[in-house]
Amino acid sequence: MGANVILLITIRLEVSLHQPMYYLLSIVSLLDIVVCLTVIPKVLAIFWFDLKSISFYACFLQMYIMNCFFAMESCTFMVMAYDRYVAICHPLRYPSIITDQFVVKAAVFILARNALLTVSIPILSARLHYCGRNVIENCICANMSVSRLSCDDVTINRLYQFAGGWTLLGSDLILIFLSYTLILRAVLRLKAEGAVAKALSTCGSHFILILFFSTILLVFVLTHVVKKKVSPNVPVLLNVLHHVIPAALNPIVYGVWTQEIKQGIQRLLKKGW
Repeated sequence: MGANVILLITIRLEVSLHQPMYYLLSIVSLLDIVVCLTVIPKVLAIFWFDLKSISFYACFLQMYIMNCFFAMESCTFMVMAYDRYVAICHPLRYPSIITDQFVVKAAVFILARNALLTVSIPILSARLHYCGRNVIENCICANMSVSRLSCDDVTINRLYQFAGGWTLLGSDLILIFLSYTLILRAVLRLKAEGAVAKALSTCGSHFILILFFSTILLVFVLTHVVKKKVSPNVPVLLNVLHHVIPAALNPIVYGVWTQEIKQGIQRLLKKGW
C-alpha cells in the first residue's frame, strides 16, 4: 500500500507525468489502496489477535467493496489496453482521442458500471434467512462463503455471481485480448530498426500486470471448481492473495519498468533528501 501511495504522490507532483496514461494508473493505485484497506486489516486482526468476529452489516459492506473495486480494476485495465492500442496503432490521432476529458469519462464509466452491477451481490446475500451456524469458512466475507450459511436456496446467488463475473470480468478480458492482438499485428508490420522493441516496451508493464491479474483469478476460479480435491485452506489463501498480490505488484512493476515514473521517483527522493 505504501508503494501505491508513493506512486500517487509522484504522479501528482511530477508535471511530466500529467498525462492520460498516468491518470489511469492513478485510478488503479487508488483502487488497490481501497481493496487493501478493506481486506488486510481484518485478515491481520484474525491472525495476530484472533479477532474473528465481524458485524452483519460490516460483512456485507466488505463483500460489496471487494466485488465492486475488483471489477473496477478489471475495467480500468481494459481502458488502459485501449489507451495502448490507440498509442501504437493510431499514434497521430492519440492526442486528439486520449485526452483529459476521455479520462474523466472513462472514470465515470468505470465507477457507474461496476457500482451498479455489483450492488445486487450483497443485497441478494442479505435477503437470505440465516438460521444455522454463523462461522464463515473464509477470513473475508466472500459472497458464496456467506451465502452457504443460509437456510434458503442460494441458486439465484450462484447464478448472479456466475453471470455477473463473466459479464464484467469476462468482457474486460476479451476486450483486453482483442486490443493486444491488434497491437501485436500492428507491431509486426513495423519495419524500422528498433521500432518493434520500442512499441512493445510502451505496453510491457501493463501486459505483465494483466497477466498476473488474470492468472491469479484463473487459479482462484479453478481451485473453487475442484475444491473437493484440495485442502479447504487453499481457496481461502487464494482468495486473499488475488486481492493482495495485484495491489502489491502494480506500483513495483510500473516503477521498475516505466522510465518516466522511475525518474520521477528519483527526483522526488532527491528533493526530499
